[in-house]
Amino acid sequence: MSGDHQTLALLLFCAFIAVTLFITTWVSRNRQGSAEEFYAGGRLFSPMENGFAIAGDYMSAASFLGISGLIALFGYDGILYSVGFLVAWLVVLLLVAELVRNCGRFTLADVVAARMAERPVRIALGTSSVTVSVLYLVAQMVGAGSLVALLLGGTSDAARTWTVVGVGALMVVYVSFGGMRATTWIQIVKAVLLMGGAVALTVLVLVQFRFDVNSLLTTAAERSGHGKDFLAPGLRYGGDWISRFDFISLGVALVLGTAGLPHILSRFYTVPTARAARRSVVWSIGLIGSFYLMTIVLGFGAAALVGSAEVRSSNAAGNTAVPLLALDLGGGEGSTGGTVLFAVVAAIAFATILAVVAGITLASSASVAHDLYASLRRPGRKQYGEVAVARVAAAGIGAVAIALGLLAQNLNVAFLVGLAFAVAASANLPALLYSLFWRNFTTRGAVWAVYGGLVPAVVLVLVSPVVSGSPTSLFPGVDFQLFPLENPGLVSIPLGFLAGWLGTVTSGEKPDEAKHAESEVRALTGAGAA
Repeated sequence: MSGDHQTLALLLFCAFIAVTLFITTWVSRNRQGSAEEFYAGGRLFSPMENGFAIAGDYMSAASFLGISGLIALFGYDGILYSVGFLVAWLVVLLLVAELVRNCGRFTLADVVAARMAERPVRIALGTSSVTVSVLYLVAQMVGAGSLVALLLGGTSDAARTWTVVGVGALMVVYVSFGGMRATTWIQIVKAVLLMGGAVALTVLVLVQFRFDVNSLLTTAAERSGHGKDFLAPGLRYGGDWISRFDFISLGVALVLGTAGLPHILSRFYTVPTARAARRSVVWSIGLIGSFYLMTIVLGFGAAALVGSAEVRSSNAAGNTAVPLLALDLGGGEGSTGGTVLFAVVAAIAFATILAVVAGITLASSASVAHDLYASLRRPGRKQYGEVAVARVAAAGIGAVAIALGLLAQNLNVAFLVGLAFAVAASANLPALLYSLFWRNFTTRGAVWAVYGGLVPAVVLVLVSPVVSGSPTSLFPGVDFQLFPLENPGLVSIPLGFLAGWLGTVTSGEKPDEAKHAESEVRALTGAGAA
């Protein structure tokens, strides 16, 4: 990219970072330092504010960069991500949003452990939540690296490395000093910027084709190099049975995974009532639905105006399709309009990444402090406050995410998020749904449900084509691939539910009727909810 692109985009990056750091500093000076303030922002946000924050937390680099890139490269098959991410919110709205707000305080483990032996359940769910969060963080790191590498020359490994490190450092600062309140306002600002940028780009794409969608699709197919196959199923997930099962596996993981994501579930605790939590989801569905419809236009627009070959040559995974589209819509390389639009879109994408990593880091550090530390600390040892532990945990999680982000630089960010969704649906969702809707669910069932989904999901990913055995793997030079599917959801999700059922029926435990009755009344009415 030209010097003008670099200068303007970097100035906009710095402006957003300055604004978010100001928000963090301002919030940190006006907080009480309690666990409720740090984890839930004092539960003072309105449904509209929380709805925007949920949308800001959910519409990640995978959505803005990854999905549009997959559509630009694979056409119809890439749309699955847009549809899956959107439909997943119906599961959240109908099954878990209100009940989670009523039953828990800060984390997913609060809900499941409400009527069981707390220690083993909290350890299991804390471990699972951190694993999911780190996988999700890696995707955001990869997106940040791809974006800034494009800005500074397209192949700058040093730029990618320093960007990943910088994003990791910023997310630790946001979480450690600002907690949930600062994170929420950063996400609201980011949601407004992202929706504004997506609307502007979508309108500009449609103007190029005089609002003739058929012309857009036809041109995209012609410039894709695949002809009519670009608009039909099967370009990425077609051909043999393995690809078709991968398609099904990905779809199931996307639809079910959202209800098990720790950073999404924690947002329901930032509003005062369960009714406000439900209304928050309605607000977020409107924003998210509009956004994902626009990603379809942006993906096909990138294929039509930039060309699939050009997108692939810039980034093999397609992560730079939207910035390249902005450059073309503004007038092309060297034009003032292209420079401005490219820089604005790059800055919005960077803001997206920063806001999302802050939310994920906060949720995972809460799991470490509120679930793991609280359960594993030994009597007689010096005890540290949960908030202090959460701040230290944020730094540790940031370091792990940075290391893995550097390792996975060449994978598509939407694809990486698909793996996080699969692990969330396999480990967290079975325990959550059983605890909410099955009267006889026991402690052993909860622990088995978590590990019975988590361990197979992680193991299957490690022995899949994602890690070895293909040119696009993390380690292309070695081959220890045993599992043929790229997404483990089709196998690991049923295993999680099966393990939860099997653990319950073989445990011999008698459920505590009083605890169950109390949990049921709280879940359905909100009586006694924090």
